Amino acid sequence: MEDYPVLAAQSLAAGYGKTVIVDGLEFSMNRGEILTLIGANGAGKSTVLLSLAAQLPLLSGTAVLMGKSLIDLREAEIAKQMAVLLTQRLRTERMSCEEVVETGRYPYTGRLGILSAQDHKIVAEAMELTGVTHLRAQDFRQISDGQRQCVMLARAIAQEPAVLLLDEPTSFLDISHKLRLLTLLRELVRDRQIAVVQSLHELDLAQKFSDRLLCIKNGHADRIGTPEEIFSGSYIEALYS
Repeated sequence: MEDYPVLAAQSLAAGYGKTVIVDGLEFSMNRGEILTLIGANGAGKSTVLLSLAAQLPLLSGTAVLMGKSLIDLREAEIAKQMAVLLTQRLRTERMSCEEVVETGRYPYTGRLGILSAQDHKIVAEAMELTGVTHLRAQDFRQISDGQRQCVMLARAIAQEPAVLLLDEPTSFLDISHKLRLLTLLRELVRDRQIAVVQSLHELDLAQKFSDRLLCIKNGHADRIGTPEEIFSGSYIEALYS
């Protein structure tokens, strides 16, 4: 096991161009931990996740992935350590669900690479874990939103990441699918010792399915703590004005 955090941020500012959306980000994470970003709509949660995913350049500060500065890592190196599940829907052309999950092995095979027997085994295990094995031959475009989210989670698991970033993973889902997805995610975090950073807008789910909460208010990382610490007193009311 590493003797350093799998993901850390120090004095990090995230934004677009030269415009800072959120600053003052400070945290470190170990394996087997779920950190959830909360705050009002438009607070900058997605911007933070895009920056941590190296899809937006950091405006200041540092982000460290597996002991190395994010800006020093090549895209292929990041993809072997970090998987990202964003809110926008994946557009596919006649891809089966199994083929979508197989793309999670691309960091290891290359986009034109052929999956090995071991790669296929990892894909099959990821689909079994997320309960989508029965969908493997189905057209990804023809399944429900809840099933899509589980297939996308299987793809992320197939990457064998140390860190998983999820932006509003419960979007488009009804309450039963929200609970199933987050319960599954929590089990995977514990069993596979993945570190998860996610954003959620449902406060009851954030309180139930998080080890720590990072609160964003007025363009600043306002507070970080356990659900018990964050939900005590009147802080949540102040956070959401």
